[in-house]
Amino acid sequence: MDEGFKRRIHKIKKINDSIKRRAELYSTLGTLDDRGTARALGSLQRAPAPGKKIQKIGFILFLSPEPFTTVAGIPMIIAGKYLDKVYNGATISDIGHETKNFARNVSDIKDKMR
Repeated sequence: MDEGFKRRIHKIKKINDSIKRRAELYSTLGTLDDRGTARALGSLQRAPAPGKKIQKIGFILFLSPEPFTTVAGIPMIIAGKYLDKVYNGATISDIGHETKNFARNVSDIKDKMR
């Protein structure tokens, strides 16, 4: 086998091992017994999505029959869409799932190179 391929396969194996360790770390983070750490990680696992909430309130105000609420609802919808684009509502479990998906993709590439 070509030396370049051997180096690439070795590099992919290292990346795969690193990703597996990282995925295990993310999955064990939520099971910590320390009360303060568990509370902080719990809030990360239930990350709020303010954009979606503001958008829902804006639609409710927009669809209500009073004329003032229609005027107030449109800017809330726009602000909600903006916050939805800017704010990252990813949780620790989302990061763990994406890491596992990436590990599967790297394993597939490694298997195809053999």
